[in-house]
Amino acid sequence: MTSQRGPGRRPSLPSFLSGVVRRPEGAAGSKPAAAPGRRPPTIQLKSPREIALMREAGRLVAQAHDEVRKLVVPGVTTVELDAAVADVFRAAGATPLFLNYPCSTKGKPPFPAVICSSVNEQVVHGIPNNRPLREGDVVAVDTGCRLNGWCGDSAFTWAVGAVSPEVRKLLDVTAETLQLAIRAMGRCRYWSEVASLMEQYVKSQGFSVIENFVGHGIGKDMHEEPQVPNFVSKALRKHDIRLEPGVVLAVEPMVAMGTKEVRTLEDGWTVETKDRRPSAHFEHTIAMTPDGPQVLTLP
Repeated sequence: MTSQRGPGRRPSLPSFLSGVVRRPEGAAGSKPAAAPGRRPPTIQLKSPREIALMREAGRLVAQAHDEVRKLVVPGVTTVELDAAVADVFRAAGATPLFLNYPCSTKGKPPFPAVICSSVNEQVVHGIPNNRPLREGDVVAVDTGCRLNGWCGDSAFTWAVGAVSPEVRKLLDVTAETLQLAIRAMGRCRYWSEVASLMEQYVKSQGFSVIENFVGHGIGKDMHEEPQVPNFVSKALRKHDIRLEPGVVLAVEPMVAMGTKEVRTLEDGWTVETKDRRPSAHFEHTIAMTPDGPQVLTLP
């Protein structure tokens, strides 16, 4: 939910992005809308033992997404997807992270479900409902759990049946933006370098980066410092994030087919694009280790 590998040689960046990384001007993580004077965040570094425990939570989140993948066909409802994920977490004795999460809008109820299910123009935080998904829809499913005291969080956007070529490109570009970030984390020293590559790639494909919502640190709590934007801002350059062993981030690009401008609906949760064109959202929980980035939310 937005606030927002392995051994061997560190992978190289795609050739068309080589040479475009700029070194940051500052040091240590921030929220996009933060005032310039905001204090640098305190990042809680995780030990190898703690990362291994987070990996168990991540595997369970991956298992939940696998159940969703099997169910996403025309006619299924997002309430049914929510029930399937709840069953996976219940069977493992895990606590859903999203259920009853407090709303930031005063007077609005806490989040009522185990998954966020955002359909078509909805960007993030969609509430599951009983409308059957239709051929050509896309649905972004975001979920997380706490297992043995440690959290995992990830998101995938699924095509419902056949989708238009433009929508398929949107999904492919957003998924590749996440993979690009993971590869770049293996060779970049600071998050602003990675964010710059993500932003440039999305724009090169004719799409927009959603800037109102960002990723986040994660550990014993779902939302820890730092804020992890998918674009470069003055605030990020002032308080950049050093990609050192022990840093664990929920990286989650959100990409829009049209405008990056969004609005929150009356329910206090669902965020949609202002032009009501489709968007996509992918996320993994990623730990920095001495051997590079390790994706914790894989099967």
